[in-house]
Amino acid sequence: MSVVFLDTVGLIAQWDTGDQWHGLAEAAYQRMVAQRTSVLTTTFILLECGNTAARRTFRSDVCALRQTLELRNELIVPNEEDWNEAWAAYERGEAAQAGIVDHVSFVVMRRLGITEAFTNDKHFQAAGFNTLF
Repeated sequence: MSVVFLDTVGLIAQWDTGDQWHGLAEAAYQRMVAQRTSVLTTTFILLECGNTAARRTFRSDVCALRQTLELRNELIVPNEEDWNEAWAAYERGEAAQAGIVDHVSFVVMRRLGITEAFTNDKHFQAAGFNTLF
């Protein structure tokens, strides 16, 4: 069974009904649910989601996701090697000059053999990953 990496862009689009990508994100999410797709993400992604949702109606969704991921051991804490490798790629401007959190995601995804991401972020595509919407 394949594993999909949950990215901030996808999660926010799925939670925020006013987001321009909401319909596409919701459809992709429903496909994942129907297929019982396994998911993973990092603590860094949850931090980004928490910042975005701090004063939004979907704040509780971030908290619920964190709890669920922790219970299922689907929340990855990047290690020091991930951190250093991500910063090196960031400094080189790889993946269309993606941000540092994206680079951490890419390193973790490669380490775990994950090729698909719940996002439409072009940086994931530039880094060689498949995006779900």
